[in-house]
Amino acid sequence: MNATIKIIGSGFSSLAAAAYLACEGNDVTVYEKNDTLGGRARQLKKDGFTFDMGPTWYWMPDVFERFFEDFGKKPRDYYQLKKLSPAYSVYFGKEDYITIADNLEDIYRVFEENEPGSSTELKNFISEAKSNYDIAIKDLVYRPGLSPLELVTPQTIAKLGQFFGNISKDIRKKFKNKRLVQILEFPVLFLGAKPSDTPSFYSFMNYADFGLGTWYPKNGMYSVVEGMVELAKEQGVKFVTNASVSKIGVSETGCAEYITVNGEKLYADIILSGADYHHTETLLDKRFRQYNEDYWQKKVFAPSSLLFYVGFDKPVENVEHHTLFFDSDFDTHAIDIYDNPKWPDEPLFYASFSGKTDTDAMPVGKEAGTFLIPLAPGIEDTPELREKYFEKIITRLENLTQQSLRDSILFKESFCVNDFVKDYNSYKGNAYGLANTLMQTAFLRPGLKSKKVKNLFFTGQLTVPGPGVPPALISGKLVAGLIEKQLDKEPKKSLTKHYEINI
Repeated sequence: MNATIKIIGSGFSSLAAAAYLACEGNDVTVYEKNDTLGGRARQLKKDGFTFDMGPTWYWMPDVFERFFEDFGKKPRDYYQLKKLSPAYSVYFGKEDYITIADNLEDIYRVFEENEPGSSTELKNFISEAKSNYDIAIKDLVYRPGLSPLELVTPQTIAKLGQFFGNISKDIRKKFKNKRLVQILEFPVLFLGAKPSDTPSFYSFMNYADFGLGTWYPKNGMYSVVEGMVELAKEQGVKFVTNASVSKIGVSETGCAEYITVNGEKLYADIILSGADYHHTETLLDKRFRQYNEDYWQKKVFAPSSLLFYVGFDKPVENVEHHTLFFDSDFDTHAIDIYDNPKWPDEPLFYASFSGKTDTDAMPVGKEAGTFLIPLAPGIEDTPELREKYFEKIITRLENLTQQSLRDSILFKESFCVNDFVKDYNSYKGNAYGLANTLMQTAFLRPGLKSKKVKNLFFTGQLTVPGPGVPPALISGKLVAGLIEKQLDKEPKKSLTKHYEINI
């Protein structure tokens, strides 16, 4: 049967799910509480400057290609991609930095220069990481998290030990140079947990980094949102912005029946939420919620962030498009996020200067800078704290890159814990969802399908497969497949092979 499907939220997972479901002939409408589509992947435009407010890294290009191929399309049909060269740079102190190239041979050379013998270790490490990537990203993450048996394959059995070790210990066994260790531990931070709490198997993120490279879509990550919206509209999806959902109504028979949008009841056969999972369940009467507050309190959440969007009246020198500042203690900052949540004394931070690649990001002769400090979710957020930490990072930026910048600031906008709560209904103001620790992997994450309410489904970074933009696309595909299965409808021939979900 063709169904009327209402989707809450317009982030990457919702956009993906909407496109798949509409392609199957369903009547799909997406409701977004904010005035622009894309969820957290919004844009800020000010005085001729353009900033990605959310994701700025384009990794795992093969996942995007697979998504568009499902519709007989390619990413280039909707946006232009450029591989960054170099991929990024990491500062460890004044005149002390390592630049990561766009190819493995140059990366091996840099490692060897910093630690003799390390290039051989890195080749072996990346070979194993590629093997894990082929298992994880080409297979395991496309399973819907309904059973622990999904994780049992000949390939995963052969790597069983990697699910119980941790990536930090593995890296430190092979590499002694502290700077190289930090560079290798950096990619798993995208998974939302400390390297010491991240299973060894997740080394596939290192292959995503070094092996596949870092890319940039012209006009920023928002162009990916625009491309996915265009694709979804081509399938027949309808979009409504400024649409605040205040309730999910459940019938006497226990079926999701309607959503209340701006005070109006809108009925549907299927309701899918790509909004914050915890928030979505608060839209239900208590008896219909799967997870209580104790459940959420015990979960390990990925960090929140303090973000600054800064317009400079001159170019910023001695930085790359993506620049990491690891001149303070990596482990201490991690403790301040996960073990003893508080504002870090000397935080690590990240900066994006998209104008190094895309001159349309700012007026000629200016610079657009986005700065991010990872923080513990749920901590205090005040204007005074934001200003204090901006002073910390701008001072360090000036010192490390040896230039004066403070007097060149035209404006700065900030976004932090309170804004994540207000704009995205984010639990504790987290920025990246639920961390991918061993006990929060696959079937151990909140489910794509409600166990208490029929016809109610979830997608996004708090459910399967996890945080990040590529996993969000996969999450949308997985939930669309489950919905189609429930509707007892054979997929169209053109998409049949793409809806093979192992249950």
